[in-house]
Amino acid sequence: MTALAVRGMSPHVTVFIPTFNGARHLEELLCALEQQQTPWPFEVLVIDSGSKDDTLQILQRHQVRLITIPNSEFDHGATRNRAVQEARGDVVALTVQDATPAGPDWLRTMVSHFEDSEVGGVYCDQVPRPDCSPFLRERLSRWVQGGGTPLVSQVKDVARFWNEVHPNERWNIIKFDNVASAVRRSTALQHPFPKRRFGEDVTWAKGAILAGFKIVYEPRVAVIHSHPLSIWYEFKRAYLDHQNVNDLVGSRLAPRLRNVFEYTAAESRRLFRVVWMDETLDPIERMVWLAKVLPFAFTQNLGQYLGPLSNVQGRKGFWKFWDRLMGKGV
Repeated sequence: MTALAVRGMSPHVTVFIPTFNGARHLEELLCALEQQQTPWPFEVLVIDSGSKDDTLQILQRHQVRLITIPNSEFDHGATRNRAVQEARGDVVALTVQDATPAGPDWLRTMVSHFEDSEVGGVYCDQVPRPDCSPFLRERLSRWVQGGGTPLVSQVKDVARFWNEVHPNERWNIIKFDNVASAVRRSTALQHPFPKRRFGEDVTWAKGAILAGFKIVYEPRVAVIHSHPLSIWYEFKRAYLDHQNVNDLVGSRLAPRLRNVFEYTAAESRRLFRVVWMDETLDPIERMVWLAKVLPFAFTQNLGQYLGPLSNVQGRKGFWKFWDRLMGKGV
């Protein structure tokens, strides 16, 4: 049954959505939430940070609990902490304003993992929208979608994690994504999200895992989510992603400058095949995307190199300026 909580009911789950000028996909998301089939009641909590479009009017048409804050107060970590504090459910499902559950069992499946008292967080797949770039569509397709076995990460020996596990494997262990996730409220109160401009999700997951909690990747459900982003934006994301993960677990996928050129050559060959075989593209679109392969592959690998290098250099001088540039608009 659909079990959207009404006034006077005590929800088992709180679904949280931060909004800011999110009218484009918000109606679709809220309708998909109303169609979720769960054996327990849940509520939808929204914190809006100063929307100027039709976001608030859309929210008024649906059964949500709305909190408004000034845009200057929004922070990826701090705002989610506010949501956890305000939540009435024992589990808080965290999503974003343009991520639509791909089926009516999304919420129930995610929350089912919390029957294990050691589970602190769960995250799921993402399915691209039709306007997604072929590069991102192929990247998302490498995730297991529509089936598979949930993967559980847990660290029982912290000393071994730091002394024996390779930094790149540490990254795999702490993976987490707040585009579509769920956390146990008591865990998130005990281990709140860090106040960060970027990467609050994996930073939180690292803390939760090192505290002994399990993080579950759930491949059997997904949200529909992607953005038609520029190569410049994707470069900034790669830079910040790899800077953040290097800071957290010491991972450096491209430790030397020559790696950038080696990896770019290999990635370009692979992406040329991806674009050429993409049957969703017409001939003109295919030629446009083929022209973007080399700059995309180069900037992605350059971001993998420069992000960790900025940490090595201490983020001083030039790197302080560069960090501000990379963080602008991301």
